[in-house]
Amino acid sequence: MQQQPVRDRYKSFIGIDCDANAERMMRLMRAAMERSDTPWVGYLSTKLAERARMGQDDLHFIGSQVNALRSFFEGIDDAEGLALLEHLEEHCC
Repeated sequence: MQQQPVRDRYKSFIGIDCDANAERMMRLMRAAMERSDTPWVGYLSTKLAERARMGQDDLHFIGSQVNALRSFFEGIDDAEGLALLEHLEEHCC
């Protein structure tokens, strides 16, 4: 009896460039934080400081803060930020 080939259960990141998209998300987030005064700014600032202390990369931070980032971008009506966050969540996190 012939065995079935083992299939990779993880999506491939080939061609997606998750790191570059994560860097772009971080730039968008920081720029939006500078022009916003929502309570999410304080929360995200605290989390960014924690991230720096722990040495986490951009993609790890975004994956850990998806819900907060979604609420932040929704609250400031930032369609570009929301679209990029959705793309990152679906394809990279």
